[in-house]
Amino acid sequence: MARYTGPKCRYCRAERTKLFLKGDRCLSSKCPMNDIKSTGTPGKDPRARSKKPTNYGLQLREKQKLKRTYGMLEKQFKLFFNEAARIPGKTGENLIMLLEQRLDNVVFRMHFASSRSQAAQLVNHGHIFVNDKRVDIPSYRLRPGDVVAVGPRGQKMLIIKENLKEYTKSGVSPWLTLDVDAMKGTFVAVPRRSEVTELEKINEQLIVELYSR
Repeated sequence: MARYTGPKCRYCRAERTKLFLKGDRCLSSKCPMNDIKSTGTPGKDPRARSKKPTNYGLQLREKQKLKRTYGMLEKQFKLFFNEAARIPGKTGENLIMLLEQRLDNVVFRMHFASSRSQAAQLVNHGHIFVNDKRVDIPSYRLRPGDVVAVGPRGQKMLIIKENLKEYTKSGVSPWLTLDVDAMKGTFVAVPRRSEVTELEKINEQLIVELYSR
């Protein structure tokens, strides 16, 4: 499957906000977004006067922020949106709930990985098991009650052990449980939109309007 392999900081500069795509580095002094000069659009003079965004521009930027936060390309993101539109309820909220069910996202939220891109890599390399079966598809959709665990080889990896130290600082999302010693957790329930506080600044209705044009 195609994936973006360029600099992730470029995405943050384009959206003029931190998308936290590089784990702990985004929280450190090394993050380029700490420099106010880096908040402009890539390839443009940050001193240049910016025009007032159009409605389409606002809708596009909102879609790009959500898509890039979850590390997806356009074709795959559109498939998720189309499925969200078929589910009863608000399409925008359905979209976020579907994205939260992705295996790579849950691996990240359980602190097995420091970023979603690192989580996708762990899944691709066969280090993650779901209900005692190896799953190597990052977009695999979890169901309530599914148990996600680090495999035997992964449990020896120093990087996963280091990532799990974050659990003692911030815990896990309320729709998840985690046994740090066993390196496994449970996807208890599909989260409600209001519970996904990381995305509180995202206006998913703008994304619905964009795809409804």
